[in-house]
Formats: sequence, C-alpha cells, structure tokens
Amino acid sequence: MAVDGIMSRDVVTVPSDTILTDIRKCLQEGGVHHILVIEDGGLCGVISDRDVLRALSPFLDTYTEGHRDVHPLALPAQEVMRTEPVTVTPGTDIEEAAPLLLDHDISSLPVVEGNELVGIVTTKDLLNHYTNGANRPAYAVDRGHAAVSMTD
Repeated sequence: MAVDGIMSRDVVTVPSDTILTDIRKCLQEGGVHHILVIEDGGLCGVISDRDVLRALSPFLDTYTEGHRDVHPLALPAQEVMRTEPVTVTPGTDIEEAAPLLLDHDISSLPVVEGNELVGIVTTKDLLNHYTNGANRPAYAVDRGHAAVSMTD
C-alpha cells in the first residue's frame, strides 16, 4: 500500500515568520501535532508540538512567570522548526516510509508531489494502518480536522 492511502490531506501550514504564540494556538485549536512551514511557496520546515514545548519556558503561565519566560513566544517559526524535512511522495510504499520515521527520529513525513505539498503521514497513521489494516481508511485519511493555513 502507498502512503496516499493513509496520509492526511488536511495539512496545517504557516509562513516562516509566524511567531510561536500563533503556532502554539494553531496546534491547540487545530487538533494536530505537526505544522508545516512554507516559504516562497515551498516546504522549508516542520514544527512538532514537542519542538514548541522545548522552546517554551516551564514557568510560562505560572505565578513565577517572568519576562525571560515570555520572550520565546515571539520567536519566529524559522527559529523553532526542523529544517530540511524528510519527505515522501504519495506513491511511496508504507514499508519504505515507516523506517524513515525511525531512522530520522521524527514522527511525521510531509508528502510532496513535485514541489507541491499534498499531505502528511504520521506515526499515528502508520499505527492505525498496521493495527487495523484497511478496515478504517476513513479515519486514517480524514481525521475530521479542517485544513488550516496562516499563509492567506
């Protein structure tokens, strides 16, 4: 089976100058764990919810919050994202995509066709496939989240 059979086509994207406050809000409201960063019409990076957590102070939103704790919220995506994302094409076999996640210690693979971003496949998508086979394609393909883009 190819990646396009399990990938999500609803991809959350932001421009590279989007600040961490807005990225954090997208993650919380979008119900996703990965945001793809777009620059000059092409994919330039990936930000996971874990990348955001690493950038934030543990004292944020607490009684002891100080200026230095709030400062990271103004960081642009380009300073938080993982650059040179590992990608696959819609036709990439799942058996080839799964080891990429492990080999690169990542949890998502943007799916591109030529220069166009067409979806994302995550470890959750792969786990759903391996544990349920083709019995749940509606869940694997469409998680029920609306596509969100801050590039408009």
